[in-house]
Amino acid sequence: MTSSSIDTKTVFLCGGVSRRMVPVTEDKFTLDFLGKPLLQHQLEMARAVGLNRFVFIASAGNVEKIKQIAGRVSGIEVEFAVQEKPLGIADALKSAAPFLGEQFLLVNPNDVFASLAYDMVVSQSRHLPAGSSCMLGCRVKEYFPGGYLEVDSRGNLQHIVEKPGKGNEPSDLVNILVHFHGDTGKLLEYIDAVRSDRDDVYERALDDMVKSGHRIRVIPYDGFWAPVKYPWHIFRVMEHFLDMAEPYISPTASVSDRAIIEGKVILGDNVRVLENAVIKGPAYVGPGSLVGNNSLVRDYTHIGAGSVVGYSTEIKHSYIGDGCWFHSNYIGDSIIEGECSFGSGTITANFRLDEGNVCVTVDGSRVDTGYDKLGAMVGRGCRVGVNACLMPGIRVGHGSFVGPHVCINEDLAASKAVLIKSRYQVVDNGVRLTRDKRQNLLEKLED
Repeated sequence: MTSSSIDTKTVFLCGGVSRRMVPVTEDKFTLDFLGKPLLQHQLEMARAVGLNRFVFIASAGNVEKIKQIAGRVSGIEVEFAVQEKPLGIADALKSAAPFLGEQFLLVNPNDVFASLAYDMVVSQSRHLPAGSSCMLGCRVKEYFPGGYLEVDSRGNLQHIVEKPGKGNEPSDLVNILVHFHGDTGKLLEYIDAVRSDRDDVYERALDDMVKSGHRIRVIPYDGFWAPVKYPWHIFRVMEHFLDMAEPYISPTASVSDRAIIEGKVILGDNVRVLENAVIKGPAYVGPGSLVGNNSLVRDYTHIGAGSVVGYSTEIKHSYIGDGCWFHSNYIGDSIIEGECSFGSGTITANFRLDEGNVCVTVDGSRVDTGYDKLGAMVGRGCRVGVNACLMPGIRVGHGSFVGPHVCINEDLAASKAVLIKSRYQVVDNGVRLTRDKRQNLLEKLED
């Protein structure tokens, strides 16, 4: 596929709300990877295959931020529609109906995939009969709780089966929201005809179109795919971008001659790495951050801009936001959003004593994260006092405080504080010490 211009509009769904990402407060597509928001990465990939006309379906709360991100990408045309309430894909498309044109490509920017995905769908759309549709189906090797695609012998969609349960999958193809529709008007007609109180109107409209004889081609895709539905899914995205990157140290970075840099390491502008610090890649340290004396950063760690990894801190396989501060901490397999501060001696425990997978409670149900090593997930603006411990899989809501010496083993909601009330007694000290014992000890050391 060349980078020549393609007339089809690309529609990004940016108006939804994900409650499963608690305690992360950022929209998923605004999370930063290697100095760029995820949405910017998506735009640049789409632009590389010739897509340059974009429609963003935003919410009233994020439309300005999306405009800022889109403004960083040159050579594109952008339009914006506002979805008043997060009522699903079908409602989003109806909100943007005046902007869609005769045909469009529909994308969920929270799913991370290789640029090949855009290439495959755009290429297939050029060979379809007029008014047809096509969609991407990712081949999976193990069960994924999503929409499975039932296809006929010619690869055409027969039915979308939502979360069929392990062992009941109609195929090994999971629906990825990279869909091309060659007849916008017809799709909107079918959406209007669906009657459902559930968030499945779009999928049911596609099923109804297939039953009426409309052709929807399913394109098998075997490339990288990482849907971001829970906070720990950030790890796979972080790993993907670090794997794809080249090692780089900015000319304005300052690295001590006594520091050690090994493997694929990216240091942004004005990063400082002090004496005896060790960074073992893959790792990214954002602009203006500092890695202090005797600190260790290793094994797929992503540190945002303006953060301080203070003296004798170890950070392993973690995603750290902008403006975070650490001092003599262990941060392992954790998601720490921006503007957080950890007091000296505080650690994130990341491994269960029984060595089993870490489970997290989401909407009252226990969810197996699939990780046997998972630390804490901490929201923006949290403060954690000295010598505290956050147990595996704990979520701390944004703006909360965890006091000194607290061992927290249950999730903490946003804007809360958990403290230990120390109780001690003050009495007169009647003991009078002499130097005799200390002198005896010194003499023994000299022997």
